[in-house]
Amino acid sequence: MTTSSRPSYLVFDELGTPAEMAADGRETGRNLGLEGPLERAARAAVATPPSLRYDDYPAEVGKREIRISDAAARIANALHLHLD
Repeated sequence: MTTSSRPSYLVFDELGTPAEMAADGRETGRNLGLEGPLERAARAAVATPPSLRYDDYPAEVGKREIRISDAAARIANALHLHLD
């Protein structure tokens, strides 16, 4: 039976350098949509500002339609709530 020169309990031998792990963490955060306040502030600083012109905004905004599912109606009726 032969044994390897490296003991199996040294899991840190397989890890990358701290710089590589930090870069991996930053990339993972970007992929997950996690960002810190400094990144949000930097992106907002270079983004185009919203328009101040009155014509750029609609005069009337339609209301959203609210739909009540059958299950919600049954629950409301069981609780004696009236949803029309």
